[in-house]
Amino acid sequence: MASPAAQPRDTSPLDLERFAATPLRREPFDFLIVPAFLKPEALPAIEQDFPEITKGGSFPAQSLNCGARFSALLAELQGPAVTTAFAEKFAMDLSGRPTMVTLRGQSRAKDGQIHADSKTKLVTALIYLNSAWEADGGRLRMLNSADDLEDYAAEVPPQAGTLVCFRCSENAYHGHKPFVGQRRSIQLNWLTDESVLKRELGRHAFSAWTKRVLRFGA
Repeated sequence: MASPAAQPRDTSPLDLERFAATPLRREPFDFLIVPAFLKPEALPAIEQDFPEITKGGSFPAQSLNCGARFSALLAELQGPAVTTAFAEKFAMDLSGRPTMVTLRGQSRAKDGQIHADSKTKLVTALIYLNSAWEADGGRLRMLNSADDLEDYAAEVPPQAGTLVCFRCSENAYHGHKPFVGQRRSIQLNWLTDESVLKRELGRHAFSAWTKRVLRFGA
């Protein structure tokens, strides 16, 4: 008797089942937090292939020297399965919407100020890649208002594998207490249209170029 055909092994580093099973929180705005969204067994390779970032600020992923396994992760994050999962979670039509990925490697004292993302962004997803997090600062807070960092609905330590994502709305205020040092993250955004993508990439690229010029001119 022939043995049953072997089932294909799931090699994805993303736990989309965990994502789907996590309820969307509605107050003070639509968001959810998913620890271990990046599967623990996938983390070592992804962390190893994260590009070296020695300056503060956000950098377009394509402007950095990302390792093969990290690049594969970014490709999957921008693929149809992830877009479908996020569209279903937020009850939004994200089909055909451009995506943008930026990376952070260092946090500065000025980072983390309270803000809401621009209207040109539909959904923001942040995935953290810090093996442990003991510091009081650098923990992202989902805020109830625009003027009080201590009035928050949830706080997210930026530990490796954790996802926090939210619908970009006028009241989607977030921020964190100051932290200076390594704080690695992936930011994935679904944008309103291609013109926004071109403008945002140009802005980030110019900022990265300016940082290089200042570094070599110092």
